[in-house]
Amino acid sequence: MTGQQRGEETRSNILEAALGCFAQHGYEATGVAGICKRAGVTKGAFYYHFPSKQAVFLELFNRWLEGIGNQLAEARSEATSVPEGLLRMAGKAQSVFDTTSGQLPMFLEFWTEAQHDPAIRKVIIAPYRRYRDYFSEIIQAGIEEHTLKSVDPDVAAQVMVSLAVGLVLQGVLDPKGADWGKTTRNAIQILLEGLQIK
Repeated sequence: MTGQQRGEETRSNILEAALGCFAQHGYEATGVAGICKRAGVTKGAFYYHFPSKQAVFLELFNRWLEGIGNQLAEARSEATSVPEGLLRMAGKAQSVFDTTSGQLPMFLEFWTEAQHDPAIRKVIIAPYRRYRDYFSEIIQAGIEEHTLKSVDPDVAAQVMVSLAVGLVLQGVLDPKGADWGKTTRNAIQILLEGLQIK
């Protein structure tokens, strides 16, 4: 094994251990020492790869969002129209809930931290703005292909992002309260009823 491969393995072990610690104990209660112990690495190795616990968390957060983004892009690419693409994206919701079950409370805790730390807030807000722009472009494409009504794409995108965040929050607080994948698809279907040209 080369030095680079060992480094990548160490980094991966740190991220996996941190994910387990954050999910089990929460962000605040998790320390670098606990992550190192679980990963089987020294603090020196930890700090070689990450400058802080916050940096590890942000890496996990960004990987989570990247996974969601990849699923949305795949769903959109398989569709022949914007409404179909939005429904396909909603269909991916259950896999998002499945792959992040146990992790969502950790992200909720970090969102809370963002209220007190401007650096965290900046990082947390950026993806929501990207998603808002992403969905605005999709709505605009639907208007141009004449499958969606001529609405303000930015407002429609904001509604979609708000809906998604609200569903995630409900899924965190009441994971067994509904079939969240089905609920997401039904919610998008209702939204499309008002947006689609019939």
